[in-house]
Amino acid sequence: MKTQVQTEVDTAAETDVNPFMVYHFGKIKNDGNASMRNLLGGKGANLAEMSSIGIPVPPGFTIPTTMCTYYNEKGQVLPNELKDEVNEAIKLMEEQTGTEFGSESNPLLVSVRSGARVSMPGMMDTVLNLGLTDIAVQGLATKTNNERMAYDSYRRFIVMYADVVKGFNGEDFEHIIDAAKAKAGVEQDTELNIEQLKEICLELKELYAKLSGEDFPQEPREQLYSAINAVFDSWNTERAMLYRKIQNIPSDWGTAVNVQAMAFGNKGVTSATGVAFTRNPSTGEKTYFGEYLINAQGEDVVAGIRTPLPISAESAKAKGLEKQSMEEVMPETFAELTAVFETLEQHYTDMQDVEFTVEEEKLYILQTRNGKRSGFAQVKIAVDMVEEGLVDEKTALGRVEPGSIEQMLSPIFKAEDKANAKDQLIGRGLNAGPGAASGVVALTAKKAEWYKEQGFPCVLVRTDTSPSDFGGMMAAEGVLTVRGGATSHAAVVARQFGKPCVCGLTGLLVNEENKTITFGNQVIKEGDNISIDGCTGEVFFCKIETSPSEISQAFIEKCIDPKDSEVCGHYEKIMTWADKFRTLKIRTNADTARDLNVALSLGAEGVGLTRVEHMFSDEQRLLLLRQVMLAKDEEIKTLALNHIEHFLKDDFSALFQTLDGRPATVRLLDPPMHEFMPHSDGDTAKTAKAIKVTEAELKSSLGDMAEHNPMLGFRGCRLGILKPELTRVQVRAILTAALELNNALIPCKPEIMVPIIMHENELIHQRNLIDKVAEELFAELNIKVAYSVGTMIELPRAALQADEIAKHADFFSFGTNDLTQTTLGISRDDANHFLPTYKNGVSDPLTGTGNFEVYPDDPFQTLDQSGVGKLVQVGVKGGRSTSENLKIGICGEHGGDPASIDFFHRTGLDYVSCSPYRVPVARLSAALSAIRN
Repeated sequence: MKTQVQTEVDTAAETDVNPFMVYHFGKIKNDGNASMRNLLGGKGANLAEMSSIGIPVPPGFTIPTTMCTYYNEKGQVLPNELKDEVNEAIKLMEEQTGTEFGSESNPLLVSVRSGARVSMPGMMDTVLNLGLTDIAVQGLATKTNNERMAYDSYRRFIVMYADVVKGFNGEDFEHIIDAAKAKAGVEQDTELNIEQLKEICLELKELYAKLSGEDFPQEPREQLYSAINAVFDSWNTERAMLYRKIQNIPSDWGTAVNVQAMAFGNKGVTSATGVAFTRNPSTGEKTYFGEYLINAQGEDVVAGIRTPLPISAESAKAKGLEKQSMEEVMPETFAELTAVFETLEQHYTDMQDVEFTVEEEKLYILQTRNGKRSGFAQVKIAVDMVEEGLVDEKTALGRVEPGSIEQMLSPIFKAEDKANAKDQLIGRGLNAGPGAASGVVALTAKKAEWYKEQGFPCVLVRTDTSPSDFGGMMAAEGVLTVRGGATSHAAVVARQFGKPCVCGLTGLLVNEENKTITFGNQVIKEGDNISIDGCTGEVFFCKIETSPSEISQAFIEKCIDPKDSEVCGHYEKIMTWADKFRTLKIRTNADTARDLNVALSLGAEGVGLTRVEHMFSDEQRLLLLRQVMLAKDEEIKTLALNHIEHFLKDDFSALFQTLDGRPATVRLLDPPMHEFMPHSDGDTAKTAKAIKVTEAELKSSLGDMAEHNPMLGFRGCRLGILKPELTRVQVRAILTAALELNNALIPCKPEIMVPIIMHENELIHQRNLIDKVAEELFAELNIKVAYSVGTMIELPRAALQADEIAKHADFFSFGTNDLTQTTLGISRDDANHFLPTYKNGVSDPLTGTGNFEVYPDDPFQTLDQSGVGKLVQVGVKGGRSTSENLKIGICGEHGGDPASIDFFHRTGLDYVSCSPYRVPVARLSAALSAIRN
């Protein structure tokens, strides 16, 4: 499946183009436009587009992305055919600029920059001032009557060439410049005089010669070809590859190379360079946001070599920098720049990130691209642009990443508070549950509950978690585990309840006996403060205050009026538009009325999964289940079953009443039984007493029940078939609750789901039992209620035999968590031992490098569409072949993942069900899928 990034930019396939051809932009000729971004890269396409609409762009040419692919396939050597094209393109640039490449008296200088299809800021390389030599620098000084600018440009070029092209440590060259400033007693590069700059150039060239064994190149075309090579090579640097993995950018896309005539922002006080956004990228406010430097070149702003100044007078005043803004210092140029901003935003109908240079009061635009923005800014800008008439609602929704909605819901740490705590940052795990949490360390569930009772916020820290930790997880502000992945027990439960969670913090040692946790040489005790950021995976051994989002306060806590919050207003509009365009229904996975209230507040349309086993997390309830499973005394069993029916009926009643007529799918008991059996001596003694046997007899019974792999053993429908009294008591509880509510004029139609079906006979058995219990109950109470019976497709055989199973089912729900485990043979709780390495790359047996990517994504986070996804497709097709109107949904963790939701939309599912706090993400993702497809 194409990623969202691919879908956004893959407007045309340009695979049959000549890779040696170059594309021109500038004053005379314009060979490309923005629709050719696959071929020209984003930067090259936008340079061509800007040229065509009259924006002042220095002329140049683009070497297409296809050449990068060819270059890598042919051994990283530039072919002569390309060099011929480049030479012809340089001649055109000479005509356009009235300069000559390699001239000693009138030199053409160029920049050589990367430009992928999608923006990868800072990930690849750039070389500026290319074309300068020992003689050309003198010619440039004479021509411009600005010797200082000429040698300032030369020293910049030497450093960049050594760093980017030759791969030397740029800091070694920067040390020479720092030493010269220290010797001269100045702090800024601009304070160095001409003689000092000349001396710096000599020392830089000497270091270059020492490191390379050859003089600094004095042939401009040699410089140019080497720089083009270097930019192509930067596509495969470690940082670029990591960025592509994070952003799901295919490695075979390649980068274009843009060669452009230099514009000099370092010609003195009438020259400048800067970067600006047409709107504020943090808040989304419609105000110009940017910075500039007088007498500088672009890398000074980007690299932080000097502290830039605001472009607007308002921003400068707010920072105490009156009379220093570009608006005040260069008012005419600022007015010209803001006019360009308006033109670009109207043309591209999106917020733009613009790089500019002012050369002796003449403005040049070096680049524009759609600006990166925060989640809050994404939403505000999308809404504002619809209201301004710039874009329609569909386009606006496409500008909002689903993850940004999740960001808006989560409690957060303020950036300044995290910066102040940087010395207490001990490591990063997996960002498994979004949001931030801070509190004292609790090493057991009971301790977390005690802290909650005492009014102390806490973070539950465990090696891993199990259902017995549920109470502690609910009591804690957040959860930190040593083991487990992003869909481990801790992560799944944490996300369901909106708990920040960090999993898989390798190196963290939890010692319950000593009541300490250790990371490296840092040790803190239970009761000491800890803070976790579930958005980044960061863990701090200190307290950082958190703040709830306005959306949570307005819609979940209901402590503020959403009408009083601009953020809430924008959020509501985005969600309203999403609901308008999506076709998938959105349900939630919820086991209690509290979970359900959260989900309904966030827009859920029903329950797609209620897990009955989660209703046994209470210690007393768990003991009742053990009595049913283990007692030989029928009276004890019967009494336990009566108690179970009573509390289950109350729980279902609360759930159905909250739903108020919306659909509810209840999955019958599906516990891996080992998790519900006693483990400690105390639990064993208590259970033995409850079932009236000795501890030795109980241990013998438990031994008989032991399984080598309980996750694939006695659970699901197998439990209901061998212990039919458990199916009976659950069905009675569900239907009795529904009958009572219907009698009270609260509509209710439960959907009863049978789990872990491998053969149609299992469903036939359980359906017959369910229907029999229903008939008996209806006769007993002399009243009926409509209900449906379906099954969870979570085993490969069930998907393959869906046509037979569908004959006995009213609905299917794909349990993609277990379907992934059983298809791939991977335990989701143990996968973190090797899956991250699979994704990040292992040693390539052919090259010896660590670039061999075994598996692209965590299949428990994003559905394995080519494997598990095919089983889903087979199941859907098979089920509907025998039951045309079969309702089909999905209730695994993938129901809240945008890429997986896109697949489910295309596969023809009726709904997805996800954790309560992921409902808004699912609503938006479903809308984006409908719009794209």
